[in-house]
Amino acid sequence: MNKLIFSIIFSFLLFKVSAQSDEKIQDLPQNAFDTIKTYEDTLALLSYLIVNDSIEENRFLAVKKFIPTLVKALKQENTFDYPFERLRSISIQYPADSTFRIFTWQLYIDENDYRYYGAIQMNSPTLELFPLRDRSHEVNNVHEDILTPEKWYGAVYYNLIDFETDEGNKYLLFGYDGLSFHTKRKLIDVLSFKEGKPVFGSPVFVSLDPEHPHEPKNRIVLTFSAAASVKLNYDGHLEMIIFDHLIRGMSEVPGQGPSNLPDGSYEGYQLNNGKWEYVHKVFNHVYETAPRDEPVLDGSKKKDVFGKGN
Repeated sequence: MNKLIFSIIFSFLLFKVSAQSDEKIQDLPQNAFDTIKTYEDTLALLSYLIVNDSIEENRFLAVKKFIPTLVKALKQENTFDYPFERLRSISIQYPADSTFRIFTWQLYIDENDYRYYGAIQMNSPTLELFPLRDRSHEVNNVHEDILTPEKWYGAVYYNLIDFETDEGNKYLLFGYDGLSFHTKRKLIDVLSFKEGKPVFGSPVFVSLDPEHPHEPKNRIVLTFSAAASVKLNYDGHLEMIIFDHLIRGMSEVPGQGPSNLPDGSYEGYQLNNGKWEYVHKVFNHVYETAPRDEPVLDGSKKKDVFGKGN
């Protein structure tokens, strides 16, 4: 079941490619274009096997082959502008400033073991690539630790938002971690570059609410039941981060027991002067009257509590 869920998630990942990129691809010499297309064909097959092959050893071998093949492909000229659209199970996220792009993908080991892989490609004339090594099991404090590409909290990123701070541009990475059979995670990591090197984590999540205080956090992590559907993303209409408020409850997953489940309300963070300030309750409107003009059970005919006739 978990593998099917991940396949669905991967299938709906969006790839952000600008019109300028299409123009640059058209300007590629035919031999360079043909070479990249050949690599893409191989990578597409390997990425499919990583997610869908039923044999663990084959999935691992596909990853082992995928990594050096991707590096060879990226060494070709103008590859930053090449979208690799056939890699449907690989997330490729770009910031608005197009200074880099980040590849991430997942390897399913078994129902309680998932490994993540990734790389950051800088937008530079020659290949500048930072491999990401998943060391999630070595992270002592997932909310507070500052991490590096060599010690990365692995996840598949499904969105990327850039924002300005006094220290320069930083980037929110919204990711998913399969974690275990019973428990899943969603997170927001913060990517910045110091002396040209990627750094993960920054104390930009703050609370000014005296009733709901917390120390500045370097990243946001939600841990919840595998049976739950949990939202964690940036809402462009509201211009804020929105996520489910979680409470302890009994999970529907057999053998799990109490776990974190959404209660129908939402929390958030709103950007203010380079910091994301905590919002305890995003939607707090209270109606003075019922939203229906007439009661559902008005006695005119037999109805159930949803207003449907029996």
